[in-house]
Amino acid sequence: MAIDAPKNAVILAAGVGSRLRPLTDLRPKPLVEVNGTPILYNALRNLEAVGVKEVTLVVGYRKDAIQYACGRHFGTLGINYVESPAFDRTGSAYSLWLARDALLSGDCFLLEGDVFFEEDALRYLLLSQATDVAAVAPFDELMEGSAVLLSDSGLISEFRMKQTGANLVMNGPRLFKMMNLLRLSAPALKATIVPALNEIIGSGASQAYSEELLSYLVELRGLQLTAVRCDSLKWYEIDTPEDLQVAERIFKGAQHKDRTRRR
Repeated sequence: MAIDAPKNAVILAAGVGSRLRPLTDLRPKPLVEVNGTPILYNALRNLEAVGVKEVTLVVGYRKDAIQYACGRHFGTLGINYVESPAFDRTGSAYSLWLARDALLSGDCFLLEGDVFFEEDALRYLLLSQATDVAAVAPFDELMEGSAVLLSDSGLISEFRMKQTGANLVMNGPRLFKMMNLLRLSAPALKATIVPALNEIIGSGASQAYSEELLSYLVELRGLQLTAVRCDSLKWYEIDTPEDLQVAERIFKGAQHKDRTRRR
């Protein structure tokens, strides 16, 4: 039985997207299109479909384009904006810290603004009875970035940064890719996650990434983050033109009902 969806979501959408140039020379990465659908629109439509009511977008690079594209309402979603004045010299943990008021408003979905995914990824997160969950999928030879190891009980037990297909060694531990889609509970956000953000940013580590924050929380602060395996679902993290090509192949033929009513 699925639990009720959080009413709130935070999407980190402030980065420059330098590895996607020239596509991001004139537009922010979340508005890059996969088969005609902007990455951000896909995320917002999926959040709306599972019952989210308010979304906070952390914007920075070409923020006006995102604000124009989404407005104050997107379909039935209310849209709030938090602006990062230092988007070009800070990491995603800093963007998350800027959204701390939204994180303290209750249970929350947390998404990165460069992931194109199908709606069922969020529904899988809602089917888990665990309080704090993260979507994962098997790490394959085309992927790069942070990977995680899972315990026998299905918890994320360890983060490994800067992984590539070369790290998929015979007889090594099975690696999974964080999909950067999480459902986080109000108690964990209030007692563990936001205080850790305050500490990290307060210490001057403004270039830290959200994966580094999660690694710290899981390995040193006792956060129990349950992995929700989405092995059969369509999704892709888009950092480069090559990633975009892969995403367009994965989603080729997928049709979205256009429910966009920006106002």
